[in-house]
Amino acid sequence: MQLYHHWHGIKEKHNKIVVGLGNFDGLHIGHQKLIADLVALARKVGGTPAVFTFHPHPLAVLKPEKTPLLLLSQKAKQNFFARLGVEVLLQIPFDLDFAGMSPEDFVKNVLHEEMGACGVVIGYNYTFGRYGRGTPALLEELSTVYGFELRVIPPIAIDGQPVSSTLIRGLLVRGEVTAAAKYLGYYPFIEGEVVTGEQRGRNVLGFPTANLNIDQTLLVPANGVYLTKVHIDGESYFGVANIGVKPTFNTNNRNIEVHLLDFYKDLYGIHIKVSFTRRLRKEKKFASPSELAKQIEIDILEARAESLKIKE
Repeated sequence: MQLYHHWHGIKEKHNKIVVGLGNFDGLHIGHQKLIADLVALARKVGGTPAVFTFHPHPLAVLKPEKTPLLLLSQKAKQNFFARLGVEVLLQIPFDLDFAGMSPEDFVKNVLHEEMGACGVVIGYNYTFGRYGRGTPALLEELSTVYGFELRVIPPIAIDGQPVSSTLIRGLLVRGEVTAAAKYLGYYPFIEGEVVTGEQRGRNVLGFPTANLNIDQTLLVPANGVYLTKVHIDGESYFGVANIGVKPTFNTNNRNIEVHLLDFYKDLYGIHIKVSFTRRLRKEKKFASPSELAKQIEIDILEARAESLKIKE
């Protein structure tokens, strides 16, 4: 997949662009349906499947106080697009100049003249251009003017709920990671390099943990203890993770630490991915480290029993 941070002259570099438009936060199953249709249309016309999206989130520029925490990091989103078959990703810096572009100018100058789009794929509620005035209906009108095929993806509902990034954020804030996975199409995850912690897991509690710092731009599930799958160099391991501030030790810094079941190697400096599959309990303050250690033993037993069910 080729990554661009501009749209100039894209049509000279790639044949018959079929482009999906959107923010795609979380790349949930609704987004995945859009990308699948986009790739299929590109294959049908012998073209190039592309996505046009933004960074930062438009609200970070237009209404900073309402900027949502993101469901995926930029790198994770890029990797996801590539796995879904996107060949060209235009990740455009969002600023006030771009926000001020009229929808008509965006279609004429960007989609038609610079990109030469022969197909455009959007979600049913997609808006674009100054004041969000561009709608699927306007794009339908302009598609006849500029000669591109428009596909509008209808809403996808699960249990009567239309899938949306906002719905998923609400579930994660409550720690409902299993429910969130139904709408995401994958378990919510955090990834990063294992950092040195305070060694309490190993030295005080007797359970060594891998520590990850929390990216302040990402939405991490609610504080608590979770059953996890940890992905390391193509291998997967079950584990128990704590998200929170470790109140038993009166700390304030929120972080993630995960104990891997039946894993004994040194992970410092290694990149890992931690997928949260079920919340076992809320984070709580214990009377002493020994009381916490007893509860961790119970958590690990529950996680081990759960992992055996999954393996079966």
